[in-house]
Amino acid sequence: MFVFKKELFLGFKAFLSGHLSLDVVCIRQEFSLNNLDNIYITMATITKRDLVIKLSNETGLTQQEVFSVVQGALDSITEELAKGNSVVMRNFGAFQVKEVKGKIGRNPKDPSKDVPIPPRAVVKFKPGKEMKEKVAPILPLIQQES
Repeated sequence: MFVFKKELFLGFKAFLSGHLSLDVVCIRQEFSLNNLDNIYITMATITKRDLVIKLSNETGLTQQEVFSVVQGALDSITEELAKGNSVVMRNFGAFQVKEVKGKIGRNPKDPSKDVPIPPRAVVKFKPGKEMKEKVAPILPLIQQES
């Protein structure tokens, strides 16, 4: 969560409106004891349900129709990845299945014992150019959160 004094927030609000959807950034005001407004900004987690509701409102389709399309797209992506295929969506990004090599780990309860970790297949995501450009401006928010 980020706390801004009112004076800083006015400039930051202009920055946000030009770069981020306010659906993703939740803003609320809180009054402090000395009558200054503190602005709290938190990065939201968008769920599949949130996405369905948003798309339903934008398209005029029912939530059930939108859910079927979203779930079908996710199922198709998963099926293709399970076959070892890559899924590329221009300007969004690419999903690929990669191998993570096996290694020797340590048992945290008994560090003297080696534990073999077998190789496994994992899904990697590489964002597209347009996504990179849209996400880049939130770096200051992420750095302040840490």
